[in-house]
Amino acid sequence: MNLSDKRLFLFDIDGTLAVGDELLPGARELLAEIERRGGTSLFITNNSTRSRSHYVKRFAEVFGLQTEERQFVTASYVTARTLCDRYGTQTIYAQGTQSFVEELRSFGLQIVTELVDNPACIVVGYDGELTYDKLCSTAELLQRTDVPFYGTNPDLRCPAPFGFIPDCGAICGMLTATTGKEPVYLGKPAARMAELCLEETGYNREQTLVVGDRLYTDIACGLAAGIDTCLLLTGEAGLDDLKTTRFQPDLVLDDPAALLAAL
Repeated sequence: MNLSDKRLFLFDIDGTLAVGDELLPGARELLAEIERRGGTSLFITNNSTRSRSHYVKRFAEVFGLQTEERQFVTASYVTARTLCDRYGTQTIYAQGTQSFVEELRSFGLQIVTELVDNPACIVVGYDGELTYDKLCSTAELLQRTDVPFYGTNPDLRCPAPFGFIPDCGAICGMLTATTGKEPVYLGKPAARMAELCLEETGYNREQTLVVGDRLYTDIACGLAAGIDTCLLLTGEAGLDDLKTTRFQPDLVLDDPAALLAAL
């Protein structure tokens, strides 16, 4: 792999460029260098709690970085695109944050968050506003209907300043343990997220690099899409994990500063 050929960089956010409200070493400089050389940075995240407009605001207010909505390809965005294609204006039951629900509705989807008789499908996202009542309602629908069950992303845990917190995969795991129903996940590691980035920018696979901190989502997504990958040792995956995983990255570096140096 020749890094000098790369023009489109698909960055995971949490654990790759930032942890909590802090950018990781070299992240700001790395993004500036990509822009200076005429490249494009997109942010592919399985975090479905925030809309793309929320991310633009967050990057400006928290990180001091100016971005545009088109730069964010989130699990909620991929989910919305998929649900529009498959269900149109049918009623869809969603469990997630208010921001997630609003993002889905902004695509014209008919989203409900209360029990209904016969939704077209059930979709669950990472939910920092999770309540036991929400879990019970979703569990009830899963057991008394036989409709498709989607999760935005399979991540079991999300990086936090003190370690990790439960992510969408863990929430769906509770529902699966209760109901026996397994979700189909729409975010990473499915190739669709990376493929949308290529479609919307016009770059090809050879010009693109996926950069992340998780093997089974970030690196797996790049592999599924036929795109070169770079693992940063700033989040969930460590060197020991490389000995047992089938998701082998093309490049392994310590942090964004190391990728900047490599460029």
